[in-house]
Amino acid sequence: MSIVEGTKFQISQGIQGYYNHADSMTVVTNNGTTVQFTLGDGKGHGSMPIDHFNYLLKRSNLTIVPNKKALLNTENEEQIS
Repeated sequence: MSIVEGTKFQISQGIQGYYNHADSMTVVTNNGTTVQFTLGDGKGHGSMPIDHFNYLLKRSNLTIVPNKKALLNTENEEQIS
């Protein structure tokens, strides 16, 4: 899975304490080695190595939050089929 700038992720309750108890984070930049992010509700910002970010995704500590536009496009494609 590629980590794209602007993608929002929900943080699992088990690790929210490490991220100022924020419930989400949004990727700001991904330069291939480091991911920079902002935390939801204005609770801060940070960065981490891409390997650690992928580890959190693999363990389901971070889950992608689909944006409304992509969700609507998927629903429209299903109705057309």
